[in-house]
Amino acid sequence: MAGLGDIVQKAFYLGVGLATTAGEQAGETLSSLGVQAQKLADEMVAKGEITTEEARKLVDDMVKSAQQQNLGQAPSSTTERAQKTTEPRRIEIVSDSEAPSSPSQSPEHISDMRKQVEALQEELKRMKNS
Repeated sequence: MAGLGDIVQKAFYLGVGLATTAGEQAGETLSSLGVQAQKLADEMVAKGEITTEEARKLVDDMVKSAQQQNLGQAPSSTTERAQKTTEPRRIEIVSDSEAPSSPSQSPEHISDMRKQVEALQEELKRMKNS
């Protein structure tokens, strides 16, 4: 039994080691991405394609996007996330008293569909009893 305990302990330590290594590699990747993004932004500023403020925003957005993807989240701006949490989801309510918008929603059509459903339910009951 002592051998089994040692194996479990070693497996646990292996898992912790792998998780730590993966975390370190992700951090290194994110920092190198930040450096590369900064170099790209500096080149674009030097060429006059964007302003320094736009470059700073571009680098920040790229790093945030990479961090969110690394965490398994879909990239979105902070304003979109704030909007999603503060605003309730909109739901459209359609009342039964409204006129049918198409012929397929007419009372006769609905009545026919109900009859078909009832017939199918009865057929299903017969098939279950057989």
